[in-house]
Amino acid sequence: MTAYIIRRLVYGLFVLVGVNVLTFALFFFVNSPDDMARAQLGAKRVTAEAVDKWKRERGYDKPLFLNEKMTGVQKVTETVFFDKSLRLFAFQFGASDQGRNIGYDISTRMWPSLAVQLPAFVIGLATYISLALLMAFFRATYVDFWGVVLCVLMMSISTLFYIIGGQFVFGKLWSLVPISGYDGGFEAIKFLALPVLIGVIAGIGGSARWYRTIFLEEISKDYVRTARAKGLSELRVLFRHVLQNAMIPILTGVVVVIPLLFMGALITESFFGIPGLGSYTIDAIVQQDFAIVRAMVFLGSVLYIIGLILTDISYTLVDPRVRFS
Repeated sequence: MTAYIIRRLVYGLFVLVGVNVLTFALFFFVNSPDDMARAQLGAKRVTAEAVDKWKRERGYDKPLFLNEKMTGVQKVTETVFFDKSLRLFAFQFGASDQGRNIGYDISTRMWPSLAVQLPAFVIGLATYISLALLMAFFRATYVDFWGVVLCVLMMSISTLFYIIGGQFVFGKLWSLVPISGYDGGFEAIKFLALPVLIGVIAGIGGSARWYRTIFLEEISKDYVRTARAKGLSELRVLFRHVLQNAMIPILTGVVVVIPLLFMGALITESFFGIPGLGSYTIDAIVQQDFAIVRAMVFLGSVLYIIGLILTDISYTLVDPRVRFS
């Protein structure tokens, strides 16, 4: 197991390097440092001196990948890529193009993101699995049929519809909760109730249908027929045997998502005015703040790789047949 984890960490390091290089190249393929300077200065017509000063203050006055004016290792170290991207591997996020401390912003904004994503994840997971088990229990009946129809309909509806519809009905029409905003402490509950509810509802269609497929696949296997032949009730077979043996594919989708809960939801946080990492990323993209964008992409990649490793490790906990060498 230890050797396997070390191998995966090494593979993950190469993935991070690739993601880092690709993000850097794509961003500067679309935007040059001059374009970034003009966007940040907020004027269509700015002097060349102002642009040069902005780039010099933020370290964008150097060559992107290779500095031909230098010799030795300084050809690589005296570049924008080295200053802005390679330091991420030491989790030195530096300052944004607007001068804010990115590390501080991440440490403060991750909590509102978790406040939305964690309840939505836990409540949603329990809801999706319960609905899937219900459809699997009443398989080939009207309950199963209309359940699948409802899931397909809900899958076909955009998340934006749930958000706008929820804000109109619960926020404006019934005035039960604020439409947007955020506050600390217990006051945050009234701001989080609607985003969490919408997050759960928006995921019912795809998730419940996926879990139903997993359960139906397990139900058709020989060990289920053997359990029924021994006289076990359908509920006992479903909860003790089917659910347990379906944990591996369930964990594949669940454990990977857990680290990404820190990243927040881009659309949800933006529409509800929640100061989390999702809205933080959206604002950085709009403002063309490359420092924040690269930091969030890197952090997301790190968390995703951690999720994949945790998924593989969790396999051994639910299935003793799975072993890594």
